[in-house]
Amino acid sequence: MERIPPRLRNRYWATAFGLLCWIAFFDRNDAWTTFKNRRELGRMHDDKETLTREIAKTKEDIHELSSDKSLLEKFAREEYYMKRDNEDIFVLVPEKR
Repeated sequence: MERIPPRLRNRYWATAFGLLCWIAFFDRNDAWTTFKNRRELGRMHDDKETLTREIAKTKEDIHELSSDKSLLEKFAREEYYMKRDNEDIFVLVPEKR
């Protein structure tokens, strides 16, 4: 009994120490899980900023396309290979070597 420090001999300190160890290592929300969750939250904030910028760009593109008929036609031809009735489309794909 003499080798145990006086603070740990007190049952309240021992209980508090045991509870702290339990919370830090064995609980569902232990220290490692909390660290991983905070890191994931940081990544999500970065993704949110990126997606917010992409949404703003997309809204701007939608506004431009809805206001200019020639730009809408250009977009439809380039992205979806749409054509007029009297036209033919040739898609050139580079060869892989």
